[in-house]
Amino acid sequence: MLDSDRGSTDNLGMTSARLELGRPSDAERDRALAILRDGAGSGRLSHDTFIRRMNFVLRAQSRRELADATNDLPREEPRLVQLLHRLVAHIPRITLTPRSANPALRLPGLTLPPPGSPTVRIGRGPGATLRMADISVSRFHAELRPTEDGWLLRDLGSMNGTYLNGLRITTPTQVRAGDHVRFGSTSYRLTWSDTR
Repeated sequence: MLDSDRGSTDNLGMTSARLELGRPSDAERDRALAILRDGAGSGRLSHDTFIRRMNFVLRAQSRRELADATNDLPREEPRLVQLLHRLVAHIPRITLTPRSANPALRLPGLTLPPPGSPTVRIGRGPGATLRMADISVSRFHAELRPTEDGWLLRDLGSMNGTYLNGLRITTPTQVRAGDHVRFGSTSYRLTWSDTR
């Protein structure tokens, strides 16, 4: 390495050392305090640590001391980046759903038992007649109860609800073939048994 190159490298090192050891401005202290406030607000700093570091920043004699007080915390984003984040947060989300002639045709069928069959209990629990493994289905989710006119669907206080043709049911409701039922996030189209 030439002596002139060594001298320029030494000058760069001395310049950066001077910058780190130079007295911080009020604006630099304010930026450091803002970083500490964000750290306390996000739970990265306890109250006592925040107070201790705040006092350290206010008494700091060099930029290096400011950096030492904030080097383990994320830096505040530039104003332009903050503005972009705010703008993106206000853009409505768009969900595209493919069109189909009859979406019900894609639902799996759930065959209603023949008349005179016992009540069908639906859920994830071991006592269910129709047992589902979907986590959105409660252990004791709903039941299909036979009546003289067909079948009643009743929700059993499930967490994610029982839906008939898109509406959540809260009382026993008559169902028939062709109805769409949903237990949590599992959907079916009701069909009649062949023996009916």
